[in-house]
Amino acid sequence: MKIRKGGAEDLPAILAMLDSAVVWLNGKGITAQWGTEPFSTRPEAVEQVARTMSEGDPWIAEIDGVPAGTMTLAPHPGRAVEPADEPEVYVRLLATDARFHGHGVGAALLAHAADETRRRGVSLLRVDCFAGSEGRLIKYYENQGFTRTTAFQVGDWPGQVLERRF
Repeated sequence: MKIRKGGAEDLPAILAMLDSAVVWLNGKGITAQWGTEPFSTRPEAVEQVARTMSEGDPWIAEIDGVPAGTMTLAPHPGRAVEPADEPEVYVRLLATDARFHGHGVGAALLAHAADETRRRGVSLLRVDCFAGSEGRLIKYYENQGFTRTTAFQVGDWPGQVLERRF
C-alpha cells in the first residue's frame, strides 16, 4: 500500500470512494451515517468535499495503483464541532473504497495521520464519527488509539469526537 498526497485533481476519485462507502454501509443496513444517496449525485455534498479538500491536505491510499482509501488532514474540524483551543490536526473525510475493506486501509491512513501530526510538531490529532450503529465506529477509532472526548448531535445524527495525543 502506498499513501500519497492528493490534490484537487483527485476529487473524482475521492467522490467515487465516498460513493462506494455509502453503498457498502447501506448494504450493512447502515443508512443513517452517510445517507442512501451517493455523494457524487448531491451538488451540496460535492461542494462540501471540494471545500474540505481545499482547507486541508487530502491523502490517497493506493493498492496496486488503485485508489483504495482517502482522508483529508485539516487544521480544524467541520462546522458541527468546536475547534480545539490549541493547534490540532483533524481527520476529515476518512473513507475506504468497498473493494478494499478488510485490507487495513483505514488503519494505514490513521497511522499516516499520526505521523503527519508529529511531523508538524502538533500534539493533538482529532477525528469525529457517527455514534449510531451500537457505536461500532467509535470502537474502531478506540482500537486505533483514539480516546472519546465530546459527544455532539446534528439534528438526529449522533456524533462523537475522539482524540490522540503525542
